[in-house]
This record gives sequence, C-alpha cells and structure tokens, in this order.
Amino acid sequence: MTTANKNSTGARAAASLIHGYGNLAALEEAPPLVIASGKGVRVFDEDGKSYIEGIAGMWCASFGFSEEAIIEAAIKQLRKMPYYHTLFDKTTTQAGELAEKLKALAPAPMSHVYFTNSGSEANDTIVKLVRYYNNAIGRPKKKKFIARHLGFHGLTLASASLTGVPVMHTDFDLPLPGFLHTALPHYWREGRPGESEEQFATRLADELEQLILREDPDTVAAFIAEPVMGAGGAVTPPRTYFDKVQAVLRKYDVLMVADEVICGFGRTGNMFGSHTYGIKPDLMSMAKGIASAYQPIAGVMISEKIYKAMVEQSRKIGMFAQAFTTSAHPVAVAVASKVVDLMAERDILGHVRKVSKTFLERLNGFAAHPLVGTTRGVGLIGAVELAADKTTKRKFPPIVKEAVRTLCQERGLIIRATGATDSLCFSPPLIINEAEINEMFDIFGKALDDVAARVEREGLRAA
Repeated sequence: MTTANKNSTGARAAASLIHGYGNLAALEEAPPLVIASGKGVRVFDEDGKSYIEGIAGMWCASFGFSEEAIIEAAIKQLRKMPYYHTLFDKTTTQAGELAEKLKALAPAPMSHVYFTNSGSEANDTIVKLVRYYNNAIGRPKKKKFIARHLGFHGLTLASASLTGVPVMHTDFDLPLPGFLHTALPHYWREGRPGESEEQFATRLADELEQLILREDPDTVAAFIAEPVMGAGGAVTPPRTYFDKVQAVLRKYDVLMVADEVICGFGRTGNMFGSHTYGIKPDLMSMAKGIASAYQPIAGVMISEKIYKAMVEQSRKIGMFAQAFTTSAHPVAVAVASKVVDLMAERDILGHVRKVSKTFLERLNGFAAHPLVGTTRGVGLIGAVELAADKTTKRKFPPIVKEAVRTLCQERGLIIRATGATDSLCFSPPLIINEAEINEMFDIFGKALDDVAARVEREGLRAA
C-alpha cells in the first residue's frame, strides 16, 4: 500500500473495520470503494462518481437510496419515541400494527410475528422455535433441519449451519450437528442429459425423501428454502419443484420454512416469493425489503399450531425465554410500516411486473453471448451464468467473472458476482424504470464484450 493510500477514507476503514465477505489481506492492499451518498437507483462514491446499484445494496434497498417518505417516517418516530422494547409485559403501538399488516399479506395463514434485527437472526430464531415446538408437543427427537446446497440463510452459528455454501463453513467448524443439505435445484447445471425440468424436480423430491428416510422421519423437523436462491446465483426453481417437495414434507410431517429474506416484499413480482411458487410455509423469515434496508429489522411469521404449542410451553415453564433488546425497535417498525403502506399506495407490485418484461428480455438476451452458459430470472432478480463451454458447462477461471464485475464497476454499475455458480447477479431497486434497466444492461453488455475479447486474446477459455 502506498503512503498516499494510507490516508484515504477506504484505507483508514480497512485499518480499523472488518469488512464481511471480503479478503481481509486484499483489502489492506486495495482499499474498499467508499460510498458516500445515494439518490434513486444510484449511489455516489466520495469523489462524486455515480453508479447504478444493480444489486440494491445487498438485495434490499427496494425503494432506492433517497425515498423521503421513508426517511420522514424514521425522523418522526425518533422525535416521538426513539426506543422502547417489547419484552416482558411491555409493547408499543407500532409493533402490533405492523404485525397485523404483515399477517394480512402472508402467503399462508399465519398466527403471530416475532421481530428480529436481521435475516440471520430470523433464521436462527426459527431453529430455536422449531426445537421449542417439538419439545412442547412431545417429540424431543425431531430436531434436524434440511437445507439445500448453495442455499444462504445467514451467518450466525445456526443460520450459517443452514447455509449450504462451503466457504462459509470453512474453519468456523460448521455446520453444527443436526443440519443436513440436499440437492441444489439448478436445472441447467445439475439436470441430467435428456431430463426435463419436471423430471429433474421429481428426482430432487425423491432424493429429499430418501434423505428423510435415511435419517429417520422421527428425527427430521424442518426443511428450509429460499423461493429464489440469492447468494447461490439467483437460482430459480425448476417447474413443479416446490409442489413435489411440499408433498414429501407433508408425508413425513416435516415443517416447511420459507426464507423470504431476499424474495419478500415484491422482488419476484408478488408480495412474497412463496406466492410466486405456491409455497405454503409453516414458518417464514423476512428481512431486507421489509424496510427497504433503511433500518435493520427482520422477522419470523409462525402458524397457529406452532404458536399454540409455544403458549402452552411458556405456561408450563413460566416464561418464553427468547428476546432481543432491540426487537421491534420503534424506529425500524415505523420505517417498515411506511414501506408496506407505500407498496400499496404506489402499486409497486404492478410496477415490478411491468418493468420486469424489459428486465428479463434484456437479461435473457445475453444467453447467446460467447461467454454465457445460461440466463435466468423472475420479477426483478436474475443472473447471467458464465461458461467456458456451453455443452460441458465447464467454468472459466475466477478471473473472468471478476473481470466483468470490475469493468462494470469502473463504468458505473455495481453487480454481485457469485463463485458457487459462476454467476453475475442483478437485483436492482424495485423503483427502477425501463430507461435505467436499459442503461444497466448496456454497461454490462459492453463489459461482457470487452472481457470476451480478453478471453480469446489470453486463451482463458482453454481447459
């Protein structure tokens, strides 16, 4: 690192702040990009350079970066009551009202909402609640969770154990016992020759059933899934997949947990991804879009049968011993409530459905590109997956994907690159318009073309 760089804002941050997901050694040599402000779908670095935020921060800033109505809701609540809790025998007006609104939007009948501060906490809490539930109804052995390879559910000890991304387990001594993983539902990469999407879905449901049987159904408590797998590469499920999986779960009395942290609140063109794919969850986690990430808030919705068991168990024990000091923080709740209201007032779902036609047309237009293996998407989430050989689906060396991402950033577009499926992901703010979508993909297309020329020039396609 040069002397000049040591005094930069990014270098000072790297010297004192641990950055998640980053290569800590690399950040000491090449300091992180400093984002100083935002407006609409764009963010601006400390030098004033503009970037379209093609991944909405971390799949979450659905109203962009300058929605005054949301900001005013936070300011108003800060002035009225900047903090209170919902522990013991205390509550706030706003918390109960938001819970009522969310229950009315749920993809399946839900009884209660429990608020957390992040999606990781929400999924961690779900693990605890499922254990509590099965203990309450006299099934102390029924505790195992099944998730999917490359699924992402958070990074606490329990939620990282649910997560199926190997690098997120390495040297953290994870996953913990009792956390299992079944097949990745990525038809293009994992489907067998001649196998249709429906046949692929049937095979995966059969594999799930065999896993449950091997482990003993009396020990398997729940199955958790993202409707669209975000960190895995915006992987959309094959046709009939969730219908067939849920039939298996019902057969063995295994709870269905929908992780709506990324898909919830309009990302797929419906309020929840569960609506899009016919999922009827027993428990559901939500975060990110619930407050457009303007405040940290997340939550868990639970069905009536689970809530009733919790009530009886807390009566028996004398306390429901689960709490977070800032659960249902009044400022975060006020922001989330305003987001829910704005979604209805401005018909955000209608807007997503309208502009998603352009989004998906442009996205899928890259399918024939010489660097691309496949494309996929729904609503305003999607990915371009690279492949050195379209037939064998062989991956490029990591430098290729990173070169596309870096060129995009240099030219004013921030996107997400995922190593697991060699994909470049898009998940822009839901307020994006068609002109901005076209600008986003124009930048991406030029970067892809330039990297393609480099691939041929340097022989990076070779096995």
